[in-house]
Amino acid sequence: MNENSNDVMAVGLADYGGPEVLQVVRLRPESLEPGHVRLRVLAAAVNPTDVVVRTGGRAQSDRPITIDVPGMDAAGVVTEIAPDVTSVAVGDRVIALVIPSGEHGAYRTDVVVPEATVTAAPRGLTHAEAATLPLNGMTGWLALRALALNAGDVLAVTGAAGALGGYVVQLAKHAGLTVVADASAEDRALVSRLGADVVVPRGPGFAAAVREVYPDGVAGLVDASVQGAEVLPAVRDGGAVVTVRGYRGDGTDRVRVTPIISIEAIGSGALDEIRQLAEERVLDPRVADVVPASEAQQAHRRLQAGGLRGRIVLDLS
Repeated sequence: MNENSNDVMAVGLADYGGPEVLQVVRLRPESLEPGHVRLRVLAAAVNPTDVVVRTGGRAQSDRPITIDVPGMDAAGVVTEIAPDVTSVAVGDRVIALVIPSGEHGAYRTDVVVPEATVTAAPRGLTHAEAATLPLNGMTGWLALRALALNAGDVLAVTGAAGALGGYVVQLAKHAGLTVVADASAEDRALVSRLGADVVVPRGPGFAAAVREVYPDGVAGLVDASVQGAEVLPAVRDGGAVVTVRGYRGDGTDRVRVTPIISIEAIGSGALDEIRQLAEERVLDPRVADVVPASEAQQAHRRLQAGGLRGRIVLDLS
């Protein structure tokens, strides 16, 4: 496509594969439908779900790939609204949860999204910080709702030093739960600062370490690091587990296992609640780095290498 003033800059892919398939491309603007909002995206967080898009894990088998644009987390400014939109106005700073499909994704400077997926950006946060909130914040919010624990109950969290796990720890403490979380030696101080009451070593001995502290097992578990069956023994009989990659348990029904996806929270008020909690500093957005969109390949390589303590954010300004 020849570049002109109406084109939208994006990071997309024409073939599925490694980080090298990500390229800066030019796309046409999306049309504004009723109930939708147009955003000038200024920052987009890089998430593991973006890797799934890049590698074809969400490919539609009956649709040949043209250009796919990853990205679920966007922060920016409202530039246009449909006549029936009432919750935001042109010029508002906002965050949005974007559901990628074809050329529609957060890695583009202009995106049109449903009103229900947009809320005001938290006051006091940069665009980069705000961009880390929608996907992981809503997933953590949904996880705690699915567990339905009571104040004082004990919740175990895997992957507590990561973006999702860290938000789960902070949301759990805000809800009055006692939290036991995993961490490497280097991350113990971080996980404690996030609010964990007890920190156990990260790794294959997680369940046994939790049982040493809580011999009867914990009431609930959020498996943010996707360890699956090996962490289930940490949970007491009749307890509850939330997973984020579709794992449905070991088939014994000893514990209740609930797989969740963030889009289940759309329209629930979760995104606005996440905004409020960020303004109140209940949630602490962590940005590992901010890089130009042209460095998306390297951002994906760093994400897949592991060890990030926060999200890399693409600067689309």
